[in-house]
Amino acid sequence: MPGPRVAYLLLWFPEPSQTFILDEVNTMVQLGLDVRVYSLYGPRPARRLAGMAEVLAPVHHLGLAATGTLVRDLLRLGRTWGPEAARFLRQVAVRRWRRLETAGEALWASLTGVHLAGIMRDEGIDHIHAPWADGPATAAWVASGLSGIPFSFCAHAQDIYPPDGALLEKISAAAFIRTENRSNLRYLSGLFPQTAGKLVNIYPGAPMTKAQRQAIPASPPFRLLAVGRFVRKKGFSLLLEACRLLAEEGVNFQLTLAGDGPERPQLVKLIGEYDLTARVELPGFVAHRQVSQLLQQAHLFIMPSLVAPSGDRDGIPTVILEALLHEVPVVATEVSGIPEVVIPGETGWLTPPEDPQALARDMLAALSGPAEARRRAQAGGALVAREFDSKTNYGRLKGLFEGATRPRLAE
Repeated sequence: MPGPRVAYLLLWFPEPSQTFILDEVNTMVQLGLDVRVYSLYGPRPARRLAGMAEVLAPVHHLGLAATGTLVRDLLRLGRTWGPEAARFLRQVAVRRWRRLETAGEALWASLTGVHLAGIMRDEGIDHIHAPWADGPATAAWVASGLSGIPFSFCAHAQDIYPPDGALLEKISAAAFIRTENRSNLRYLSGLFPQTAGKLVNIYPGAPMTKAQRQAIPASPPFRLLAVGRFVRKKGFSLLLEACRLLAEEGVNFQLTLAGDGPERPQLVKLIGEYDLTARVELPGFVAHRQVSQLLQQAHLFIMPSLVAPSGDRDGIPTVILEALLHEVPVVATEVSGIPEVVIPGETGWLTPPEDPQALARDMLAALSGPAEARRRAQAGGALVAREFDSKTNYGRLKGLFEGATRPRLAE
């Protein structure tokens, strides 16, 4: 009796900022699961995927090129799925979404869900899984509602903060919902207590393996590292303010701020205003394989996450796990699931969000006590190796897939 054939639904795949999902898919394949990936949007340019691991599962991309096919399937909705299908689709798509962008994504997800329902029925898919609770979960909900194939999804960060206009209904219809940290589990349980029994927390895997850290002199100039998208929730403007405070204290350091995004012009402006031009390097987007090289050279990794005005926030940033696996000391903020990994006095320094003075104080403490910093970093590496092992955690998820559907007969 073969195991279930599982379809993964994503907006983009692979996506350079989501290496943890590529690791999830590849690990599932390595564990023997029959996985097919369906990307609701078109493929990313090859140059953006440089340095990423090979994709082990077959991938089917939709995007604008599939518009004609999607419209055709929509016009055949009643003939293919019966008279109730149109009412169900209206129930999904026509509602008060949290913003225009969310509404557009949901409409596209609904269209692709109609198309994928037929594809998945024809390809013998036994279970549908969406690694995000917003558009991908909406597409999974539609495909499941039409085809009868059970579905599940995972809740991370911006996909549930704030919840979109259909989150309760998606949770109610799903076989189970995975959260990637205990903070999200508590949040969703409090938001919709009637569905708490469907929630299960399974930590992600860390895409990098535990690295043997090369000893670097614990002396200035100290090499500081931060990595992430240049968006509000990453808190990089607060990091620059903390760096200004360190410079005023006479600390000799160099900060590498790796990444790109809409806040880049603002960050460049702040670097000039704070007189940090000679101290801060902006290398731009860094391929995943280069992150390890940066970590090997760093005295300290900083993750100054905060809660954006929209409610968006990080879950557990993968790069924190990777820093600890490299036994790099970590200073991070107390946001969402981060305290589950960065434990004050044990695995790093945890500081209040949006407090540059506290951030600078903890950065200085980590740099001033290299023996203690190394002890915490080693303890953090051991925690990540123990709690964020890909095969262990995704083995649990594989078991949930197998329990949520009836395995198909051998073909």
